[in-house]
Amino acid sequence: MTVGEAIHKRRSIRRYTGAAITEEQLETLMRAAMAAPSACDTRAWEFVVVRKKEQLEALSKVHKFAGPIARCGAAIAICGIPEKQDHICPGFWPQDCAAVAMNLLLSATELGLGSLWVGIHPFNESVVNSAEVLKTPEGVVPFAVICVGTSEQQPEPRDRFEPDRIHFEEW
Repeated sequence: MTVGEAIHKRRSIRRYTGAAITEEQLETLMRAAMAAPSACDTRAWEFVVVRKKEQLEALSKVHKFAGPIARCGAAIAICGIPEKQDHICPGFWPQDCAAVAMNLLLSATELGLGSLWVGIHPFNESVVNSAEVLKTPEGVVPFAVICVGTSEQQPEPRDRFEPDRIHFEEW
């Protein structure tokens, strides 16, 4: 599968079989995550991988759209660490974490897994609830949870190309 094929095939999956992902798949996903670009190469991120059913269930209750976490094979919480940002590049950790999320989603697609980006940051209640479940230390901000697993659904790729949204040189 080419990168272009993965980009167009990737869909948000909300129904999973609950089957576990393999250690090999998890390592592939984490290598892709950590290959993401980062402002000033600060890599102000760390991860919490959740695979235990009880922990997935708890994480699925952090906000009203987190329900699919309960049945995925694994959930990868992307956590930002703002203080790791270099003084030259302050404040870029959310963009860095978003790049990580996209790498995870595309890598999951390439592996034939379903995936879903469950946003956490910047909603304070979701950040607090997630931090409590994940037991993150002070200064670590849960940014997003990426669900991965065997999909119960096989949605067709969608063409979202809208040329009228493209502006050249000026708006």
